[in-house]
This record gives sequence, C-alpha cells and structure tokens, in this order.
Amino acid sequence: MEIVLALGIGVLTSSGVYLLLRPRTFQVIMGLTLISYAVNLFIFSMGRLKIDSEPVLVPGLKATLANTADPMPQALALTAIVIGFAMTALFLVVMLASRGLAGTDHVDGKDDAVDDTSVQVKGAPE
Repeated sequence: MEIVLALGIGVLTSSGVYLLLRPRTFQVIMGLTLISYAVNLFIFSMGRLKIDSEPVLVPGLKATLANTADPMPQALALTAIVIGFAMTALFLVVMLASRGLAGTDHVDGKDDAVDDTSVQVKGAPE
C-alpha cells in the first residue's frame, strides 16, 4: 500500500513539474493543481496508513492514536483543498485578464508564430 501511494505522489509531482515548465498559462495552472494534489496525498500519508482504524471515538475503546485515526492531517488536507480551489479560481481570472490584455496565453507574453509585419530586412525601404 505504501509503495502505491509513494508512486502516486511521485507521478503527480513529476507531471505537475513538467506542466509548470510549459509555455502556456493553462498548463501552468494545471501543473500547480497536480502539485497541490500531490502535497495533499503527502499530508495524508504523514498521518500513517492504517487499515481498519476507527475515525471517531467508540464507547469502551480507549481514545489513543493507536486505536483511532489522526485528525490533524485530515484537517490540514481539507484546508489545503479549499485554499487550492480558491487559488485556482484566482489564477484563472488572472489568466483570462492577461490573455485579454496581451492577446496571447503564453507565460512570457510572446506568441509562437513570428509575425511577418515585425520582421525588418536591412536595406529594405520602409
């Protein structure tokens, strides 16, 4: 079980880093989202992977972390999910505004295609 979770975190992180290095803004946003998912899984894994653990207190069972699930990683991951959704919405609004102002969705503001009107040949009349 631990190896599957570690591989999942690794695949999400590597995919997120790959998308962060892409030139388009939507790909950068998707990369940040994948990295946030990987961080959430990592936070969950810090709370120990325990099978058949009670999530809440049960009458007659002593309330220790050996018998119940740790609530702190769950609370941290839930908070991170809410903040991640808010940041993704903000990034999308900024991306749309940037595209409207610059006319392109590249991170650096430059377009892929070379505009023929911007190329000037030396010695040619203007």
